[in-house]
Amino acid sequence: MGKVYDDDSSPDSKRGKGQFFTPLVIAKFMGSLSGPSEKEISILDPGCGCAILSTCLIEHLIEHNQILKVHLDAYETDLRVVPFTKAVLGYLKVWLQKSGVSFTYLIKEEDFVLSNYNCLKLEPQIFDDQEIVLYDYIISNPPFFKLAKDDDRVIASSSIVNGQTNIYALFVAVSSRMLKSSGQMIVIIPRSFASGRYFELFREFLFCNISPDFIHLFNTRKETFAKDDVLQELLIMSCHSSCSNKSKEVVVSYSNGVADLDNTYRKSYSVKEIVDFESKEKVLYLPVCHRDEEVLRLFKSWEGNLSKYDIKISTGPVIAFRNKQFLLKTEEYDTVPLYWSHNVVKMLCYHPVEKKERCQYIRVEDGSLSCLLQNKNYILLRRFSAKDDESRLVAAPYFGNGSKYKYVGIENKLNYIYRPDGRLTRSEVMGIAALLNSKLFDSFFRTFNGNINVSATELRMMPFPPLDTIKKIGNKIILSNDYSIDYINKIVSGFFNI
Repeated sequence: MGKVYDDDSSPDSKRGKGQFFTPLVIAKFMGSLSGPSEKEISILDPGCGCAILSTCLIEHLIEHNQILKVHLDAYETDLRVVPFTKAVLGYLKVWLQKSGVSFTYLIKEEDFVLSNYNCLKLEPQIFDDQEIVLYDYIISNPPFFKLAKDDDRVIASSSIVNGQTNIYALFVAVSSRMLKSSGQMIVIIPRSFASGRYFELFREFLFCNISPDFIHLFNTRKETFAKDDVLQELLIMSCHSSCSNKSKEVVVSYSNGVADLDNTYRKSYSVKEIVDFESKEKVLYLPVCHRDEEVLRLFKSWEGNLSKYDIKISTGPVIAFRNKQFLLKTEEYDTVPLYWSHNVVKMLCYHPVEKKERCQYIRVEDGSLSCLLQNKNYILLRRFSAKDDESRLVAAPYFGNGSKYKYVGIENKLNYIYRPDGRLTRSEVMGIAALLNSKLFDSFFRTFNGNINVSATELRMMPFPPLDTIKKIGNKIILSNDYSIDYINKIVSGFFNI
């Protein structure tokens, strides 16, 4: 049924609705994660599509439990999909009847978030008075797309929104409050919620209401929803209500794609190793090999960070379209260099670098001074990595003390690291740049970051080794005059024995 609908729908139409139907192999895998059940169960599917997830969940539960009665509430707002949903659930009802199982279902053609957002504001113990239905199982592949700040769903869910959010977070947050005390929720969602400021309130809310017991990662952005050309890094998470005993362990599962889902790498960790519930950020760390575990232990042993060393990180203040009148392609007497992402590669800043529609200079005058920086020592860091890039962190040392310019322009797609009350020394610049470009820091970054964005917020909270060690690394690279990544990895690995 899903294939029939897909063949009759344009990719743009589906993408506009955040609609990406779950492949059968993934749906079966998610259904297989369900635990033991009672004889009568209730299921919620908040964005059901053609109901493939609900069907796979019910098939697995029936095969492994003595179930007599099943009720399903399924939400779907796309009226073109609903006839397919009804057909699938009709087939399911017949199949269940042959197994002696009573099956009832209700397809709710309404917005799931707007219909249930009240539960975000209520304590679980008073749900009964508010007529909020709780479920034994929730299974979901929610839509995902960014929401505008004035969207009704964002306004209704303001208690868990910080800046621009994605609709999948609202689906999961609402769902987490609709589990019975012994209930289980299984979702497939983008990994972007695992860290960063925009999802901080969501993580706080989510981990207060659920406890993860199983998380599966895919080693590809391309294959999971290949048919829909989705380049999002996804995870599958099974969790239980926090009203039940909090899981002491969580299994982290890992596969290269969907073809090896039957033969995944799995390892158990204590929940505290995965999420620090005592921290403000509540970042979700997901190691997938022994080396990742060693890296996590090393970083957690460091007590320093950029802030403690009086070093800050900010986003480049030059927003090109707002300062278009000051930008020039060639140098003039009253201009200074403007650095973009393409000017920065690992351990080197190149300027000028000709690129279409990328002016390399910015004029110095009263209107532009507010977005120019004092020309001193910085580390420049790309804010975005390329899709499936080998390394998420691309940083370069920038030395302004030998320049003829008083100011420098740094475009908004770059972060810059600096000492606000003074200057970074040459050894500090080289040491920090080397660490950020190293395989060690890239490995750590990948344990919690699942998207192409390298945010200043994430880097501010990242642990760093002692400042003296940073300087020693920088001095060693300066003396060697070898800025190759192979040499940097050799130096960094030697310092930390990983």
